[in-house]
Amino acid sequence: MENLNRKMTPTESLQLQRATTGADIAAGEKVCPVCSRETRDEYVPLIVLEEDLRQLINANAPDTREFQAVCERCVRLFERAKEQIIKDAAMQKDGSHVLSTPLRLDSDERFTGKDVTIAFLDSGFYPHVDLTTPDNRIIGYRNLLDENGDLSSLFQPDAASWHGMMTSVVAAGNGGLSNGFYRGIAPDANVVLVKLARTGRITERNIQDGLEWVLENQAKYSIKIVNISAGGDFEQSYLNDPLSQTVEKCVARGLTIVCAVGNAGHLPNHPVFPPASAPSAIAVGGLDDQNSINRTRRGMYRSSYGPTLDGFQKPEIIAPSIWVPAPILPNTPTAQQASLLEKLDKAEDDQLHSIVRENPGVESELDAALDRPAYMLRQIIALKLSQESFITKHYKYVDGTSFSAPIVSSVIAQMLEANSKLTPQQIKRILISTAERLPGYEVDRQGWGVIDPRQAVEKALLFT
Repeated sequence: MENLNRKMTPTESLQLQRATTGADIAAGEKVCPVCSRETRDEYVPLIVLEEDLRQLINANAPDTREFQAVCERCVRLFERAKEQIIKDAAMQKDGSHVLSTPLRLDSDERFTGKDVTIAFLDSGFYPHVDLTTPDNRIIGYRNLLDENGDLSSLFQPDAASWHGMMTSVVAAGNGGLSNGFYRGIAPDANVVLVKLARTGRITERNIQDGLEWVLENQAKYSIKIVNISAGGDFEQSYLNDPLSQTVEKCVARGLTIVCAVGNAGHLPNHPVFPPASAPSAIAVGGLDDQNSINRTRRGMYRSSYGPTLDGFQKPEIIAPSIWVPAPILPNTPTAQQASLLEKLDKAEDDQLHSIVRENPGVESELDAALDRPAYMLRQIIALKLSQESFITKHYKYVDGTSFSAPIVSSVIAQMLEANSKLTPQQIKRILISTAERLPGYEVDRQGWGVIDPRQAVEKALLFT
């Protein structure tokens, strides 16, 4: 009788019938049938795996035909995914799960950004519990609109608060409201929050003021990384642009500057504005991974791209910019709406009308549909959950390169935890050298490709 516990060699696995994928063509076909990676690991027959693990692997496989073995790396990844998904992931109507960023990017859980400080420059912030509980990791806050800093503005949710709250939590949130599942890649990092404007409109002068404040307070807060999810006013050469010159000064002082490249990839000139266009900035473009572990489903987001007026390749790397779980700003109409819809979604049909009556004014379309049967209320609830991109009452999907940048910032925090001696230039070199290009997309749009957190950390550990 054949020994089912025997592992296949790569050669044996490749003799099994499987469909050819686009990634196979790019990689040369000697690859795992699921992740499409070339591997030196042994292959594991599916038949030796538990049924629920086999189902999860098959559901995420790119091939249309059956296959009989996968690489050891995929088995490890899906074993971890299975435990987390069953325990904590929200489920969508089609039965699929809303996956976390660390899981989708297969980040290295040994490093969490501990003792590394990231400064965020944005229009406004809020002290979300994913940053303040059980330990408050907001070690600094500055409101540049007030001469004395005005700490009270941090605790007042307004139209300018949600964006910076989301970017900071995407990078460094611990997922406390999801049992840790929807956490950032650097859930132990410290953060410094710098409020630049009263509304969502941020000017180049605002950003430059923020960077100058960071330079003045770099030593006080041990700031290593600056995340800027905002763009300037228009395209400029860095030789004549004060903001770009300030970015170069920051990098020379040991700060790694991470910038969202922008969301104008659909425009004819797809412009890249300062500070992302500065030579030493790490400009981050957008990846659409379809909320999936499957690498062959990856595509490009409509992010801006170069070359810049100075001929520089921007972005250098890309990271998820859609299907990104982020917190909902508490004590707002959106938070009330999310809470009501989640309650209704979980309720029995005979409870729907009474729940809507108990919460008048929260969802006007449901108020107007109280004379309709339960199945029609269900349709409205499902439509609203989809339209508003709600995951749970605490989290929703967001999109834009504003959220790609903090994902990269969080990976850099891991790298600096692993090797605190890395310079900004070395960090950029490692990120570029470990990135993976998407087959079928122009180099100009993606730079050196998709960030690989695990490989970046491994290389950081070995870098001398």
